[in-house]
Amino acid sequence: MNKYLLTFTAIAFTGMAYAQKASLTADDYARAEKFMAYNTAQYVDREFLDLNWLSDDRFWYSIRTTAGTEFMVVDPAKKSRTAFTDREKMYAALGMKAGNLASVPSGRGRFGGGNDVLSPDGKKAVFIKDWNLWVRDIASKQETQLTTDGVKNYGYATDNAGWSMSDRPIVRWSPDSKKVATFQQDQRNVSDMYLVTTNVGAPVLKAWKYPLPGDKVIATIRRVIIDVENAKVVSLQIPPDPHRATLSDDIASSGTFDDIDWKADGSEMAFLSTSRDHKQEKFRIADANTGAVREVFEETVKTQFESGRGVINWRYLPNSKEIIWYSERDNWGHLYLYDATSGKLKNQITKGEWLVSKLIKVDEKARVIYFMGGSREAGNPYFQYFYKVGFDGKNLTLLTPDLGNHSIVFSPSGNYFIDTYSQPNVPPTMAYRDIRGKLVSALEQTDVSRLVATGWKPPIPVNVKANDGKTDIYGLVFTPTKMDAGKKYPVIDYIYPGPQGGSVGSWSFSASRGDHQALAELGFIVVMIEGTSNPFRSKSFHDMSYGNMAENTLPDQITAIRQLAKTYPIDTNKVGIWGHSGGGFATAAAMFRYPDFFKVGIAESGNHDNRNYEDDWGERYNGLVENADYEKQANQNYAKNLKGKLMLAHGMMDNNVPPSNTMLVVDALIKANKSFDLVVFPNSAHGYGPFSSYMMRRRWDYFVQNLLNMEPPKDYLLGGNMQPRSRN
Repeated sequence: MNKYLLTFTAIAFTGMAYAQKASLTADDYARAEKFMAYNTAQYVDREFLDLNWLSDDRFWYSIRTTAGTEFMVVDPAKKSRTAFTDREKMYAALGMKAGNLASVPSGRGRFGGGNDVLSPDGKKAVFIKDWNLWVRDIASKQETQLTTDGVKNYGYATDNAGWSMSDRPIVRWSPDSKKVATFQQDQRNVSDMYLVTTNVGAPVLKAWKYPLPGDKVIATIRRVIIDVENAKVVSLQIPPDPHRATLSDDIASSGTFDDIDWKADGSEMAFLSTSRDHKQEKFRIADANTGAVREVFEETVKTQFESGRGVINWRYLPNSKEIIWYSERDNWGHLYLYDATSGKLKNQITKGEWLVSKLIKVDEKARVIYFMGGSREAGNPYFQYFYKVGFDGKNLTLLTPDLGNHSIVFSPSGNYFIDTYSQPNVPPTMAYRDIRGKLVSALEQTDVSRLVATGWKPPIPVNVKANDGKTDIYGLVFTPTKMDAGKKYPVIDYIYPGPQGGSVGSWSFSASRGDHQALAELGFIVVMIEGTSNPFRSKSFHDMSYGNMAENTLPDQITAIRQLAKTYPIDTNKVGIWGHSGGGFATAAAMFRYPDFFKVGIAESGNHDNRNYEDDWGERYNGLVENADYEKQANQNYAKNLKGKLMLAHGMMDNNVPPSNTMLVVDALIKANKSFDLVVFPNSAHGYGPFSSYMMRRRWDYFVQNLLNMEPPKDYLLGGNMQPRSRN
């Protein structure tokens, strides 16, 4: 080899060395992983772990401390709070033996075992067998068939909302445990959905009823009331209703048959019938013995009707022949009092530019309503506070004045409640209050000092303007715990556009929110923005993208990131975005519709074309197919616009969002000669199950490679098992 060849070789190797990317190491990933929940939880002290009610509104709970577990006994009569470090000593002080506590459960049990649904008195349980409803006597174990004409796809109490299904019966027991309200669900001519397993040998075909938007036939329910003691079926004298409810697209989203309210003696049952497009609600009262149905009133809206946030907010009050009704007719979610006999409005109970989110308790004797509400107090409108108000709308009282997002648990008597409140960046405080809101006993203040000592820091709450330049929107920002002065960081936008939820989700404290802080530790600024069209605000705010779900809050996301870049060292030329389910739909839309802004995207399990997603989702928030341009909103029609780096992911046994949604985008990208990345999980459902940590590692790698322009450690193995948040 001559000297010229040696010189050329040396220069070539030098050039290659300069061309190599900088790398992140396994130690870098391990440091980031310290911010995952399975690593941070151990450093959180004095966290309320459980709750056990005793008699006379006393209760005990346990907390974790640096010294171990402590047990606290609270007595409201004595206004005492006694600590024990030994469980047996606590039992002795209470005059009880371990395993033999005469405690009152903190919640009402629903299932008696397997897929049985217990009666309120705990003596009977109903279950499904061969498409019919049966009852089991708990003591004797005797089983009695209640219905006889149930057949395949026309069974009683069957649970199937398209994306959600189980073998549990959907019923609502009467308070006297003598009757159940349920239905015979007709799916005989509803279209089928198919998935195929991946395995050695013949694949297994999975098929179930899954109607799509625009289908001529959807699931309907023939409402019935069953006299359990006499095995008598009473059909309500109305035509079958669409499989619809006011709270969700699942008529059992609250854990029982939704939109049903019984009279205490089981003689009457109030219920709502919801139209296919969710624009019309009919309030009806049925005679439980004859099946006769009386029409009380109806409400029609232009977009879609909802009865509350997380709970159904209407109540039937047969003793006073009144109805507490929930409506957004004045642009805010409020309560109204109706006459149940005439169907006429008596008075509006709550009013103003704020909303009732959850009706918690109705005291009929005192004529007082207790509820959670938002946007009334100064500060973050998503913080929920606890209030009471009279049926006449007078004496509205704030019962939880402390700043933060509140959650309430009533004592068995209803005379006291436990108030837990926090903020995204402020750990929880727990207090015991009486029904007037007066403090009985301070309970706990969660201590994160050990967590802070590890280098942890909370996310930063932010408030910016929406794309319209005037509407306030809110979010969270995660920055690296160690930042270099003068350096600008790529930004990653985590998105969930709803419309039934938002990117932030809970506004309460959490030591770890998914992998957002972990990603920030790798060298990014991560943002979560609640855009317009998300709930917990006004009706007009929530409806901003009605009829055009493809908007996906993206104009708000872009505007927010540009505003945040004026405060935080964000490089707006390096913007990434990712999301799961509806967030996957939004991510691909961002990459196709705003390709010059969003440079890297990871779209997981997206419903990219809502004509290929269950009927009620699109028809609720987008309108019926004949009234909305679903074709114009489908992501595959814009795939040709891709400029940046896009990873698509989907579980091939996803019975929530069928994988055909992602395959439509794959097909369009190939036809457009676009390069992209694809991760499939052959036998996984919507959330990837045990493979979610693999997806998370691939997500980290993808942003490191394409936003940081660095090489990740090869095949780093993440611990734990984080489930991505889906729309459901």
